[in-house]
Amino acid sequence: MPIEKIAFPGHDGQTLAARLDRPPGRPRAYALFTHCFTCSKDLAAVRRIAAALADSGIAVLRFDFTGLGHSQGEFANTSFTTNVADLVCAADHMRATLEAPAILIGHSLGGAATIAAAGRIPEAKAVVTIGAPSEPAHVTHNLGASLETIEREGSARVSLAGRDFTITRDFVEDVREASLRAALADLRKALLVLHAPRDETVGIENASAIFLAAKHPKSFVTLDDADHLLTRAEDAEYAASVIAAWSSRYLPPLPPEKTAAGHEGVVRVSEDSPLGLLQHVSVDGRYPLIADEPRALGGSELGPTPYQYLSVALGACTAMTLRMYARRKKLALESVVVDVGHDKVHAADSADAEAGSHRRADRFVRRLRLTGDLTPAERARLVEIADMCPVHRTLEHASVIETVEEREDE
Repeated sequence: MPIEKIAFPGHDGQTLAARLDRPPGRPRAYALFTHCFTCSKDLAAVRRIAAALADSGIAVLRFDFTGLGHSQGEFANTSFTTNVADLVCAADHMRATLEAPAILIGHSLGGAATIAAAGRIPEAKAVVTIGAPSEPAHVTHNLGASLETIEREGSARVSLAGRDFTITRDFVEDVREASLRAALADLRKALLVLHAPRDETVGIENASAIFLAAKHPKSFVTLDDADHLLTRAEDAEYAASVIAAWSSRYLPPLPPEKTAAGHEGVVRVSEDSPLGLLQHVSVDGRYPLIADEPRALGGSELGPTPYQYLSVALGACTAMTLRMYARRKKLALESVVVDVGHDKVHAADSADAEAGSHRRADRFVRRLRLTGDLTPAERARLVEIADMCPVHRTLEHASVIETVEEREDE
């Protein structure tokens, strides 16, 4: 299943809610994703990054801290220390039921908690922070004028991102006492710092402090003009692609799984958000791709359209078929370029249309550019061979498509 519901006990025994984004095939590794202050595992950026990493072969567990999202408990009774403890509980649960996380990812204050907890998760090889503060006490900047009330009266209701939370004096004192300097100096894991220079919530100077305090191997990648929550889909996509590429250096290679004869693996397509048309695409957990539609049709134009992918299949199969034929016949074919266009035409314009029909048919126009010392007869034969490519034949003839619903609770 693409996403599994998971529950496990947190630091005080309360049940914490989690989601596991799985790749279609066997995971290359597992990652643990920790959300930002007062956010949840279902924040758009968290969902997008987890889905994209799953498409690259990395299974991602994302969970809600105690008192947030779908997790039990009272947020007012939590602190930075309890967040770190919840994170360790999540890693313990993964170790016992799945596999210990090899990658730890934390967003904002979740990034600080990830650094603090990393030493207690020995299997983790890599740590990623996204817009993280260099010290947990930075979060008190979000409390504004309420901070004085909290210190004087012991607690206060604070509005954060349009929601009200009770923040206590214990929470404030805890984040002030917490420090990441020792944890960073003794991290002993690869570190990737992702931060946006224009982040107005956690300034870029925090990324510099984290980077300088850590020892190598360490990397820093800017998120350009992204906002703190990575609300734009393209910013989350970029962050995920960087994490996937960077972390691959620290992960063992995944041997290809054997598939049944004639079976080419599972192509998984999962939507990014019900608000748009962007789709995440992978084949057996590898080759992460995206598909989209033009803005005029409600998409965001971040990737090829489904019909363009059909054209890709036809063009690629044609080029491969011609190359294999040329090798077998020892032809002097130096290079092959295939341009494929697609449109809709009235069926009456196609060769197999019935007279007077008004239905529309799909037309693929394929143009070949063949270079090499080829005779006219060889060129003519290569054009004939192009029509024999398997995808060409599939498009020309009817296919059998079976649709089966898989329920999340099955």
